[in-house]
Amino acid sequence: MSVSRYRRTSRIKGSTQLGTTNISQLLYSNVIDKNIGTFSYTLKEGERLDHIAGKYLGNGDLWWVIAACSGIGWMMQVQPGTRIFIPSDLNQILSYVG
Repeated sequence: MSVSRYRRTSRIKGSTQLGTTNISQLLYSNVIDKNIGTFSYTLKEGERLDHIAGKYLGNGDLWWVIAACSGIGWMMQVQPGTRIFIPSDLNQILSYVG
C-alpha cells in the first residue's frame, strides 16, 4: 500500500486536485468528524512522529499521516505531552488521498 503526501489525484472530491496542505486539512477535519478511525497517544520526551509511525503504522515515512490527522502541521518533532491521533486503518487514509 502506497500512501504519499505529495500525490495529487482527481479521484478526491470529484475533479478537485489536492496538494499537501489540502490533504492535511482534509484528513484532520475527517478525524474530527469521526469519519477516520483513530486512537489517541500522548507523546513522551524524546519521541518523534517518524518513530511513532514506524511503531504503529509499520513505516516511519508515514509520519506525515499522523501529523495531518493530529492537525499539527509538518513537524516530526513535537512537544512532549502533545496528544496525537494515529489512524487505526490506513485504508481509510487511502480513500482520501488516493
